[in-house]
Amino acid sequence: MSRLSLFGRPFTVFDPGNKAHRRWYYEFVKTSSWGHCPVRFVVPEDHGDLVTMIQRSLVAHYVQSEFERPKKVAQKGKKTVDIKPKR
Repeated sequence: MSRLSLFGRPFTVFDPGNKAHRRWYYEFVKTSSWGHCPVRFVVPEDHGDLVTMIQRSLVAHYVQSEFERPKKVAQKGKKTVDIKPKR
């Protein structure tokens, strides 16, 4: 067994919904180094590299959160209600 498997950072899949994962990516963008990241992100074979994969997943996450947000509609004399978008 190699020492890297014993003492290396654990592998994880990047999740754009995870605030810690987004913070670690922000630190990478700011410093151009993964040195302070406590995990190693796994890159699936269908993606070219880690940074491109993270950028694409973040764009998809933010587009989905912006355009699939429930709309609030105020009805006359009643409370504001949430209307979920139809799929």
